Amino acid sequence: MNAGDGPHSYVQNSSYQRGVLDVAKPVIEEEIATKLDIKNLPNRFCIADFGCSTGHNSFPAIQIITEAINQKYKSPKITSENLEFSVFFNDVITNDFDTLFRSLPPNIHYHAAAVPGDFHGRLLPEYSLHFAYSSWSLQWLTAVPEAVADSGSPAWNKGKILYSRDRKEVCDAYLDQFEKDIELFLESRAVEMVSGGLMALSVPAVPDFWNPESEYTIPSDVNLLGSCLLDMARKGRFNEAKVDSFNLPYYFPTPEQLKTILNKNQSFTIERLEILNNPGKHTLTTINARAAFFRAVHERLITDHFGSEIIDELFELYMNKLAASPVFVHPDNDKSTVILAVLKRKHN
Repeated sequence: MNAGDGPHSYVQNSSYQRGVLDVAKPVIEEEIATKLDIKNLPNRFCIADFGCSTGHNSFPAIQIITEAINQKYKSPKITSENLEFSVFFNDVITNDFDTLFRSLPPNIHYHAAAVPGDFHGRLLPEYSLHFAYSSWSLQWLTAVPEAVADSGSPAWNKGKILYSRDRKEVCDAYLDQFEKDIELFLESRAVEMVSGGLMALSVPAVPDFWNPESEYTIPSDVNLLGSCLLDMARKGRFNEAKVDSFNLPYYFPTPEQLKTILNKNQSFTIERLEILNNPGKHTLTTINARAAFFRAVHERLITDHFGSEIIDELFELYMNKLAASPVFVHPDNDKSTVILAVLKRKHN
């Protein structure tokens, strides 16, 4: 994500992702109240946000979680004296943790620490984690599937920068990588989490079917950006092979795909699985706002591959294409959804 707090930063352009929390809040509160089941409650309660970015959307989520836990353990049936919270903010090692810690809300009621690293692997000590949270992060893959960049493969993704539903082999390669990565994430959390602990995972998703003539999902938006890169290649700004070798490392599952993957895991039970209509899409009311959202998320990946000198031109072209399409102008056409999965660590 773009660092800092400038006009192109993630901090200034993540209202779309923030919308998830607005609809997930009552579900998270209810699941903590009814499903969190930790024996021998410790004095220090450990929470982790996996994929915290610069904290703008993480801090309100942590507030919701800690308040719900405090409310639960104020019950006269449960005694907890001086319950303290430790919150681990996790993201990749290149994340802008400096902005995160400079932005911490005043008078927080928890101890904050950074845990840099890939959340698909182990990050915390065994049996130390009581509640895990991740929002708008698990779609990111550990790597682009090898087959989509192989010109000799049926899954070669020539001319596009993400899968599209009309290329089954490409979709299958992305789904296979997504499944492997989710399994790694769950295996790692299973070691770190105490029995009876909970995870609340908000994963951006797509419906099983949608009509590209009148509606769209995020992969459609991204591939429009890819068409802009191809246009620039044809103008001689770089060669087309440069575009063919660029694929974005994320996947948006359907609800059924994610449910199937989660059900395979033997360490967690699915306590709740809901499809939420993300109200964040209605915060992108202009073409400029939608382009800024995409730039905040993708700029570093694009400049690493194509160089920084093309970025302004690319997003100017992208805005022109968005404006010319009746499909992308209206937020209600966006059929992207969010899956909220609440998982519970089985008792050993």
